[in-house]
Amino acid sequence: MLDRVEPFEFVPVDFFCRASLREIFPERPEAPVELDLGCGDGAFLLAMARHHPDRNFLGVERLLGRVRKVCRKAWRGGVANVRLIRLESRYTVDWLLPQGGFSRIHLLFPDPWPKKKHEERRLVTPGFARAASGLLVPGGEFLFKSDHPPYFAEAAAILRAEPAFAELDWREDSFAYFETDFERRWKKEGKRIQGLRLRLRDG
Repeated sequence: MLDRVEPFEFVPVDFFCRASLREIFPERPEAPVELDLGCGDGAFLLAMARHHPDRNFLGVERLLGRVRKVCRKAWRGGVANVRLIRLESRYTVDWLLPQGGFSRIHLLFPDPWPKKKHEERRLVTPGFARAASGLLVPGGEFLFKSDHPPYFAEAAAILRAEPAFAELDWREDSFAYFETDFERRWKKEGKRIQGLRLRLRDG
């Protein structure tokens, strides 16, 4: 089974320098690349990749079991434009991914770490917002969703305060955007889903 996983899992040669898109997607390094941070079971990642075969999709997930499962799903489904990295999202953004390489970054339902003692574990900080903006191509977009109102308000304020970003309208019919398993679950429970769409400013 491992040989079916290996083509889809990207393991950097050096974890202490930035990889190139050619290393991650050697077959089509020139195609637009979208980044899914904390891709979980890969439902959103794989749906987007199937819908946009002309683009490449990179998922970041820290849990080995999830990474291997998504790789197997990609292999079984013949979804060739997907790669997975098993690593923490913050480290990957700060130190590993190529700057100016991504057309979109998706951050969907990150753990809100609601307890006061866990605040330092929250992903969205001013430093993260700055680092994420550096990964985008000119005009690239950052898309964020959360089901947790206090965390959404906090994270959205941080992201809006990043001077590299300008906010865009995000209607449901703006473009094809698939639900994660978390989103379907939260909607069934009647939770309110909030979203934020940002664009990297020119210059």
